[in-house]
Amino acid sequence: MPRLSLKLTAAALALCAAGPAWSQEDGAASETPAESGAAALPDGGLSTVVASVNGTEITLGHMLMVRAGLPEQYQQLPANVLFEGILDQLVQQEVLAQSDAARETEGARITLENERRALLASEAVAALSQDAVSDEDLRAAYDERFAEFEGETQYNAAHILVETEEEAQAVKDELDGGADFATLAQERSTGPSGSNGGDLGWFSAGQMVAPFQEAVETLEPGAVSGPVETQFGWHIVKLNETRQQEAPSFEEARPQLQQQLSQQAVEAAIQGLVDEAEVARPGADLDPSVLDRTDLLTEG
Repeated sequence: MPRLSLKLTAAALALCAAGPAWSQEDGAASETPAESGAAALPDGGLSTVVASVNGTEITLGHMLMVRAGLPEQYQQLPANVLFEGILDQLVQQEVLAQSDAARETEGARITLENERRALLASEAVAALSQDAVSDEDLRAAYDERFAEFEGETQYNAAHILVETEEEAQAVKDELDGGADFATLAQERSTGPSGSNGGDLGWFSAGQMVAPFQEAVETLEPGAVSGPVETQFGWHIVKLNETRQQEAPSFEEARPQLQQQLSQQAVEAAIQGLVDEAEVARPGADLDPSVLDRTDLLTEG
């Protein structure tokens, strides 16, 4: 894995090869800090020195940032597996960074500037969005969006699927003669719903192929169609009942409303900051093809 030390990779592989030495059910691996009791921080907190390389200090904070940025497959590993590997990784990186082979190219310097800018911007967005939307805002948005909500019609139907029009017509004739729909579906339907009496459950317009949907919409509840052809074969369709889709409750709509309103609030805040700033774009007239000159980044 990229940016993982050999020791960390080896430890993870050894853990996997050893079988289920731990799992999500194990308390040490699955409990949250609040449940298991978070480890007490040393007196130095994030600044606690965990190693030094030629006088350059590596701190607990550095280790925590590596831990937080590990690939997903490593996130569930317990701390006692990760600790030594992360520390070794940081020591190795610092040794390499101090070596004669290391050089700060233009690309490395600019990457650091971009990453710092991006990290600070991310922190600002988090701060802007934290209290951007109140419950009153959410309630008002919910009332505005769903006050006159008219849900689409939903259909509950069943079908019997056969291969030919002649078979479909024969099924229809049996139904007209008093045969039970669900029993015939179990006996004759080639579709996966046959074993369930042909029941398709509830669906809305657009969820079924067009000829099937059109047939359903022409039926009254309890009625049965004639043969209907689709790319799957020939259907006999029974409409059981219809209903109007109800508006979601406030709690059901809350997550989506929260996301939308927070995004709008943050975008407005960002635009306000841009409007207040003295922004100049002297490079706006550059030839866009200069973006292809990535070879410049290796200089240094």
